[in-house]
Order: sequence, then C-alpha cells, then structure tokens
Amino acid sequence: MTSASSRQCTTAHPHSASPLPGAARRGRFAPTPSGRLHLGNARTALLAWLQMRNAGGTFILRMEDIDRARSRLDIAAELLTDLRWLGIDWDEGPDIGGPYAPYTQSEREALYEAAYERLQQAGLLYPCYCSRAELTAIASAPHGLPAEGPVYPGTCRHLSPAERAERAARKQPAMRFSLPDRPVSFHDLVLGWQHFPAGYGGDFIVKRADGVFSYQLAVVADDAAMHITDVLRGDDLLDSTPRQIWLYEALGLPVPQFAHVPLLLGPDGRRLAKRDGAIAIAELRRLGVRPERVVGQFAYSCGLIDRPEPVAARELIPLFDLTRLNRIPSLIDEAWRM
Repeated sequence: MTSASSRQCTTAHPHSASPLPGAARRGRFAPTPSGRLHLGNARTALLAWLQMRNAGGTFILRMEDIDRARSRLDIAAELLTDLRWLGIDWDEGPDIGGPYAPYTQSEREALYEAAYERLQQAGLLYPCYCSRAELTAIASAPHGLPAEGPVYPGTCRHLSPAERAERAARKQPAMRFSLPDRPVSFHDLVLGWQHFPAGYGGDFIVKRADGVFSYQLAVVADDAAMHITDVLRGDDLLDSTPRQIWLYEALGLPVPQFAHVPLLLGPDGRRLAKRDGAIAIAELRRLGVRPERVVGQFAYSCGLIDRPEPVAARELIPLFDLTRLNRIPSLIDEAWRM
C-alpha cells in the first residue's frame, strides 16, 4: 500500500461537540444509484458502519436518487446486495423501513420543498439566470474550491428588479442560497479543526432550473429529519461542509459531527470514480472473490490492521478507532490484485 499527499486546512471553531452516548448516535451511508458501488465508496461505507457499530449506535442506509434522470433502480438493488456481501447491515433503510421512512430521496421531495420555502420566506434565496456559457466562463477562471467547482461571483445577486424581469422573460432561473457574511468553523473527528472564511465557494444552487433540488439542500433536510448525529464520508466532500453548516444554521437545525476520511485512489493517484469504470464490488462478487479479502484490504489501507489479511467486517468492530485511521489517501497497487 502506498500513499499520496493530502490537502491541509486551517483550524478554528464554533461547531464542536463531544461524541454522544453510543445509543444516541446515528450514522448513515447515502449512496447515489447512478453507477455501481466501487472500492472507494465501499470502503467509506465500511468505515461509517464500523463507527456506529463500535459506538453501539444506529446505522441508516439512505438512497440519494433525487436526480431521477441519473439514478437506476437496478443499481439501487445491486448496492444493497453489495453492502450485505461485504458484511454491512443497517437498522433502517429503503428495504426494511424505519421510523423516518421513506429512505429514498425521490420519495421525500415534500421535505425539501418545505425547507426551500423556509429559506425563501427568510429572504435567503435569489434567482440566477446565468446561461451555460456564462457559467462555463466562470469555470475557466482561477478559483480555490476544487471539489465544489468555481466560485460563483454573485452575478445575479445584484440584479435590479427590472433586470430580473427582463431575464425572467427569457429563462427559467435556478435558485441560489445567499451566503451569510460570516465564517464557518468546526471540529472534524478525523482532520481536526477546520476553518472556512465568509463567502467560501460563493452562493450555491439549492434548486435547479428544471426544478430538481440540490444535493446540499436535500442532504441537510434528510440528515436533520433522520436525526443523524454523525456524518462520516470521504474528504472529497470536505468543501461541501461549510455550505451545509450554513444551511443548517439558516434552517435552525442542529449540526451533526463530521468525520472526513482520506480517499482510496486509483493507481495513477486520481480519485476513483464511477464514470472511469472504477473496480466494482459486483464484479468482484462475480469473479468469486471472498468478501473477507476485500474487507481485509480496506482495513489495512485505513490502518486498522497491520497487514493485508482476510477479515470479516464484524471482526473489525472492536478495532475501530478514528485516531488509528491513516491521514493520507491510499493508492490501489499490486496488493489489490484479487
């Protein structure tokens, strides 16, 4: 197993919380069924599951299929099979229900509409009429937000009523959240204190022009409604966290604890992605690979065991400790040949 360099962030705080008593903790894994579950996402799912099982908390599976054009029912079904094959189970989910059902985003749009209306009534949203060409031009300019894309400069935030009326006659707008003029700080259970300055990333879309609610709004509404206390996810989503905290605050909702874990990268050092044909768990199942071999590689790459040997997921529960996790990404190398 080899390593790659990681991004550093500065430190600060007001969002900090001591871990809750185990039984009160609720974590989740929330995949998007637009592509097969690959090694990187499966490793993150394992860690999120281990965190809750070690703490004696509740583990939730939620299917994030709000973008119906990209989501597939067959992939959603395959995800359930893949996770169970790895030894990951859940206490609440789309197939078994639970007190906060439904656990499929496409069935929860009324919740997002309610959150959207609260933001609208608070005067925190504005219409954005920027064309694809204008947004492409923004994307080509220098910016400092690698995961979330270019910083939106607030072009439509400052339109006069007449300008808005003129643009509205030509184009259906997206709706953007107007960032508050204050920084965000929080304590990450893996990365430590994180600080993001006021305006970080620029105003972001909460509802697309086609009426689809954004990931940022949906995930905040869902996590709050499902009483999620712990969000463990890949550190490629670290840049989303200040946006989500601003939304939690605007909606008057409690902010969960965050833990961003380093990624599992491809042999070329690039992030694994569904679009690149990253190694799928379903393919390993088809080839007859034992799940213990995969789980053992995951555990070794994270630092939970000191050599890559087969191990069942449940055997790792007493070994799980966020302080033991590697703080830099891991590369898939020859040791991953199954």
